[in-house]
Amino acid sequence: MTLAEIINIHEKPLLELVFEAAKVHREHHNPREVQVSTLLSIKTGGCPEDCAYCPQAARYHTDVEAEAMMTLEEVKKSALVAKANGSSRLCMGAAWRNIEDGEDFDQVLEMVKTVNALDMEVCCTLGMMTEMQAKKLRQAGLYAYNHNIDSSNDFYKEIISTRTFDDRLKTIENARKADLTVCSGGIIGMGESVEDRCAMLLTLAQMDPQPESVPINGLVAVKGTPLEDQNQIPIWDMIRMVATARIVMPKTAVRLSAGRTAMSVEGQALCFMAGANSIFSGDKLLTTPNPSRNVDMEMFEILGLQPMESFAKGDRPADVKYVYTDQNDESKAIWERPKHRLERNVEYAKLGKKRRNEADTLKQ
Repeated sequence: MTLAEIINIHEKPLLELVFEAAKVHREHHNPREVQVSTLLSIKTGGCPEDCAYCPQAARYHTDVEAEAMMTLEEVKKSALVAKANGSSRLCMGAAWRNIEDGEDFDQVLEMVKTVNALDMEVCCTLGMMTEMQAKKLRQAGLYAYNHNIDSSNDFYKEIISTRTFDDRLKTIENARKADLTVCSGGIIGMGESVEDRCAMLLTLAQMDPQPESVPINGLVAVKGTPLEDQNQIPIWDMIRMVATARIVMPKTAVRLSAGRTAMSVEGQALCFMAGANSIFSGDKLLTTPNPSRNVDMEMFEILGLQPMESFAKGDRPADVKYVYTDQNDESKAIWERPKHRLERNVEYAKLGKKRRNEADTLKQ
């Protein structure tokens, strides 16, 4: 498939596009089932990256404060609550640029083992990782690794300067080498063009195999980040992206992700009709707001939807045992540092610091 072909799909008359996507969806999925995940921030804030959309970046002055990593017991308790509330998957996120071997990573491995023992699908999003780290996670019982490509290769340079697009792809490749399923998508509403959105889908669709899960996020503009003044995207943009993703990646779970608090039930219904069959449940997505479980379950009842069971497709991975040697140790991998600089991000960092100082002065 080419970029031009994906753009042509995306630009079809909306109702025709939704109808076509709905047909594809029913050929490969049960249209009444929706996979429900809970996203848990196990290490919040203090990230050294400069992603223009992210309130967890240490250089921006938002309301997000850096916190210590959650304990194993706290994670287990959260997982049990999530499971009781209908989630079949727990996704644990840490505000890291990349995984570093050591005590924190060892603790994450124990968290993965613990949640896996609860008969839940376990997903992690921990930043960039080497093949060996991926294999350690897989051996601990990890089911999926989330690593979003965010946008197109071209637009990526406009929103991030602390890592490269190729390093994102390398991490996904490392996840595949460890036989992990892949969750990878992006964000719309950051100022990108339709071509950028479709180029992002093209990159995902050309992966072999295609990602098992593709989150489509609507930007949640957070004060103190460089994208704080971006307007909320129209619901029609989200519907088009969901429908296009469904057509070009027929077997993939298309996840309706960030931005749902601004969507009506009617808007989300059109997204489900167009092929969305996965959501995040819970009041927060790491640090951004999300509809509560009760609101989601009421919507499910109205629309006749039902949560999907864990490993519903019979794809629970078998236990593996890797033998680690110095020859396959990639823990010393050096990730690239792009040479370009985002002046917009630098200026917003300065503005955020000024706001913080003014706020501290008023408190005194």
